[in-house]
Amino acid sequence: MLAQFDFRVLADVNATLNATALVLILTGLWAIKRNRLGLHKALMLAAALVSALFLVSYVVYHLNAEAVRFRGQGAIRPLYFTILISHVVLAAVQVPLILTTIVLGLRDRRAAHRRWAKITAPIWVYVSFTGVAVYYLLYHYAPS
Repeated sequence: MLAQFDFRVLADVNATLNATALVLILTGLWAIKRNRLGLHKALMLAAALVSALFLVSYVVYHLNAEAVRFRGQGAIRPLYFTILISHVVLAAVQVPLILTTIVLGLRDRRAAHRRWAKITAPIWVYVSFTGVAVYYLLYHYAPS
């Protein structure tokens, strides 16, 4: 008989996926600044795929693992919840932004793509970075 899968490992997977997405996004932004369109497209599509994998893993994790409470005290506590709340709100907002920006890019509607990307990219970077920060604070800074 197989041992029961420990879904808590997905917290580590999720942080890794967020960090990977962050690196891909930043590298994709670097590529477009250097007019390397093919590389930019590949990196941003890879970032979108990694972010989609994160979303699936996140949902599976939260459907199967016990909730983890933040145990930090003092000044870190309101900072953690400020980061967490902004992360969650912007994570929900970013999904349609990312999809719209990608569709515009794939349809070669460059002017519209650029306008949307100026909003999408900083939010996507912030959500990916704060996802890693929330993970660190929750599981390593003040673990249960």
